[in-house]
Amino acid sequence: MAKRRKLGNPLALTVMVLLAERSMHPYEIAQTLRRRGKQHSVKINFGSLYTVVQNLEKHGYVEVAGVQRQGNRPERTLYGITGAGRAEMLDWLSDLIAVPAEEYPAFDTALALLPVLPPDEVNELLGDREQAQTVRAAALRGVLAQLGDSLPRVFVVETEYQLHMLEAQVEWIARFRKEIGDATLGGIEEWRSFHETGEVPQDWKDLDEPQ
Repeated sequence: MAKRRKLGNPLALTVMVLLAERSMHPYEIAQTLRRRGKQHSVKINFGSLYTVVQNLEKHGYVEVAGVQRQGNRPERTLYGITGAGRAEMLDWLSDLIAVPAEEYPAFDTALALLPVLPPDEVNELLGDREQAQTVRAAALRGVLAQLGDSLPRVFVVETEYQLHMLEAQVEWIARFRKEIGDATLGGIEEWRSFHETGEVPQDWKDLDEPQ
């Protein structure tokens, strides 16, 4: 089971990981994340980034490490990770990798509630999603190719994973839509009957009976 933490925002963990490399100011953190393509994996907002850094400092995970002066630009405060921050970072990241979290993605919820829509409409809507995800997958392949030219693979594995999951979803949707179209999906007769007659099928009622 994942631990409860003082900070739960994934951006906080991301900031600590970058500061474990070297001291930076918030703007440099944002620029580094974008150069490495992390905006596809972590929600990066420049305004919230400052708040995250302040919260990390409040909890003793980062500290002011100096001030940067460049020409006529305003001074920028550099932050570095503390010993406590490094320990939290390593424990948090290890936890995320090793311990599966109970997550409830919106698409999973939609699939759980599918029968309230007619089968043909679901087929059409899934077709829209299949097309949209196919476009996203193509875009990610482009991002991966671009990042792969400038970064070692270890820095882009999350994009590689995202692409794999997108492709798997597209493949699953295509198979599921075919089962709807061919009427080979288990329970589709009752599903169609429900929308044609407005009556809950007896088989569905039986599911709610105490065993």
